[in-house]
Amino acid sequence: VQLQASGGGLVQTGDSLRLSCAASGRTLRNIVMGWFRQAPGKQREFVAQIAWTTAYGMYSDSVKGRFTISRDSAKNTAYLQMNNLKPEDTAVYYCAFRQLGGGEYDHWGQGTQVTVSS
Repeated sequence: VQLQASGGGLVQTGDSLRLSCAASGRTLRNIVMGWFRQAPGKQREFVAQIAWTTAYGMYSDSVKGRFTISRDSAKNTAYLQMNNLKPEDTAVYYCAFRQLGGGEYDHWGQGTQVTVSS
C-alpha cells in the first residue's frame, strides 16, 4: 500500500488548506488513518486520526476546533481540513495508518509542506 499526501503550500495566518492522503494498492478497511506533523528542530507530533469504518475522529489539543479529519472510502482517501492556520502550524505533514485495535502506525506517506506566514 502506498500513501500519497498532497495539498500543502504557503499561506497566511488565518487562511485554510485541505490536505489529502490517497491510498493505492489496497482498499482501506479496518484501519485508523492519522495525520502527523514535524516542524524544523522538533519531534514529529500527532495531529488527528480517524477510524476508517466509523469516521470517528480524534484531535490533538493544539488543533481541536480548527482542523477536521475526514475520509472518502470510495476514493480511498483521507483529508485534513485546516482552518484558521497559525504560524505554529508550519511543519511537514504526514499521513499514516495502522490496523484498527492498536499497534504502530506502520504505513507512512511522504510529507507535504505547510508554511503559515505571520
